[in-house]
Amino acid sequence: MREFKGIPGYYHVGVTCFSNGVNFCIFSRNATKMTLEIFENPEDIKPIFTYDLDPIKNKIGDSWYVFIEGAQEGDFYTWRADGPYDLSKGHRFDYNLHLLDPYAKAITPHDMENKSFRKGLIVDSSKFLNLENDIKPCHKFNESIIYEMHVKLFTENSNSNVKERGNYLGILEKIPYLKELGITAVELLPIFASEPDELDRENPLTGEKLRDVWGYNPIGFFAPSSKYITKSCCIKDATWKHLTDFRKLVQELHRNDIEVILDVVFNHTGEGNEKGPVISFKGLDNSIYYVLQNNKEFYCNYSGTGNTFNSSHTVVKELILESLRYWYGVMNVDGFRFDLAAILGRDYDGRWIGDLSLLKDIADDPILSGAKLIAEGWDAAGGYFLGEFPCGWAEWNGKFRDTVRRFIKGDMGQVKDLSIRILGSPDLFEKYGRNPYNSINFITAHDGFTMWDLVSYNEKHNLANGENNRDGTNENYSWNCGIEGETNDGEIIKLRKRQMKNMIVILMISQGVPMVLMGDEMAKTQLGNNNAYCQDNETNWLDWSRLEEFKDIFNFYKNMILFRKKHKSLKKEKFFQGEDFNKNGYEDISWHGVEIGKPDWNYESKSLAFLIDGMDVDKEEEIDESIYVALNSYHEELKFQLPYIPGKKWYKIVDTFEEESYIDEGILILEKYVYVRERSSVVLVSK
Repeated sequence: MREFKGIPGYYHVGVTCFSNGVNFCIFSRNATKMTLEIFENPEDIKPIFTYDLDPIKNKIGDSWYVFIEGAQEGDFYTWRADGPYDLSKGHRFDYNLHLLDPYAKAITPHDMENKSFRKGLIVDSSKFLNLENDIKPCHKFNESIIYEMHVKLFTENSNSNVKERGNYLGILEKIPYLKELGITAVELLPIFASEPDELDRENPLTGEKLRDVWGYNPIGFFAPSSKYITKSCCIKDATWKHLTDFRKLVQELHRNDIEVILDVVFNHTGEGNEKGPVISFKGLDNSIYYVLQNNKEFYCNYSGTGNTFNSSHTVVKELILESLRYWYGVMNVDGFRFDLAAILGRDYDGRWIGDLSLLKDIADDPILSGAKLIAEGWDAAGGYFLGEFPCGWAEWNGKFRDTVRRFIKGDMGQVKDLSIRILGSPDLFEKYGRNPYNSINFITAHDGFTMWDLVSYNEKHNLANGENNRDGTNENYSWNCGIEGETNDGEIIKLRKRQMKNMIVILMISQGVPMVLMGDEMAKTQLGNNNAYCQDNETNWLDWSRLEEFKDIFNFYKNMILFRKKHKSLKKEKFFQGEDFNKNGYEDISWHGVEIGKPDWNYESKSLAFLIDGMDVDKEEEIDESIYVALNSYHEELKFQLPYIPGKKWYKIVDTFEEESYIDEGILILEKYVYVRERSSVVLVSK
């Protein structure tokens, strides 16, 4: 029979392990009573020890704490909080509920068929440091190439041919593949412990139960999800295994020179609105942790998911900062992509305060100073603050996405804006002393069409989501190349591949940081579903058989990534100056049309050419080969005059119209011009 004893502890949030016991500390300003319960097993209903904290001996300010002699690492625990249930003041206390510690480093698996309530696991976090054998690659931001992926969807398909399908360790088996592709970082969709996946509706086409597979519904900001571990693992082992497996994943990726960026969700939680479950924050101090409407009974919903986390409150700010420090400093990830980050820049009343917000605190934090910080610069309440984030932040560039899609589709009025996006969007990022690499350039992401669907569908096809095709954006700027959906028409398939390659060219030759969507390199399709968050099935699992079917797309992507890596002028740390430093008649970047020096900026224009003069650099930059790019979204062939560079000849490296679209050594161009076929792109280098 184990013996326990509670004595006054000390203030340090979460749990802290010692040889003779464990210190517990939790925040609640409005609770009148706090009770700690310790369990021996994750499925236990009855605790092996209960302790009521004394508001005199076990409280300082708004923090409750106690040291439990006899408690040990591997035990499980929950809190109970008593206080007023007064909706007019935003209080929802219920002493009958078991609540999770917001600082819990591990949480019992959620797939326990409601046999037991969730519990936190007592963890000694120091054992996960091991930094001597896990060194961050520290790739310069401007040299990064990000691969956005989902842990489960990446390898869940049986044709992935990995042992640990759909798990953290499954990614390890695909590291050689990621290295061959050439990416420098994986950006993992949310891996925080989250609410159960099951939704309250079925796929009307198949009757299949729909599941929220993406994971944008966190219940804890410190605990990795247990969904991505060996399925045969027992419950008690599972509570540990997701910690050790995730830590091993980070370490192995680092050993292979690949960084790990986490997609983090701090704008809302899985507790939902007033009808949602009480798991942690609601029961501990609802009025502190959430942004409430004036009547305090209902939640402000800037996130579009039912609630908004109160990130303007000091206590909540500190929770978020501690979470980021833990993942960066202990679990050793390399950076973060913040879902709906615009919410973190609002005050309690919803006003954008930017440099006065948590966003600035994160950027200036001394622990996080080396982390890559990436923002989604909008939210679900109409806030769109692209380019307005504090120094230190990079941002998903939605304007780049839309402009490239529209240009490739053949829309008019896109050429001038496209030139700005190719420059790294100085209209957005040059102010406040920011740089081209603050623009995360992407054409596709998890949210929206895949690149293959972008060239295969004019309309979204989301009926399988069970919402009568109402969900998902209607503004896709897509073109099906003449036939809606899948086809065996060889000419249509060739055109679709060419359109994909045209987009890949622009992505890889633009200033900024390119982001690749998982599976685009093998033409992943979701059959026109542009909001596949609830499709945990073969529609959404990466189909590895397409790697062979679309080997040309994979090779083109791989080669364009390699081309980008070779050329310093495509990864500038500063914006182009518009100066002719070497006095050869061309500025560091110059714009052209079918004639040299005459770009066609007219509304009807569908073509653009430019020259990056690799020799035209200031004293701080390295020289490079000159690069000439001609983009033609017109439905007819165009003839482009080539710039003359004394002592140099032009070699064609890329021609997306050709079946062999990339030739590493290039083809010598003997003429003073180059033909660019309809809806095609060419890339030349000078030698």
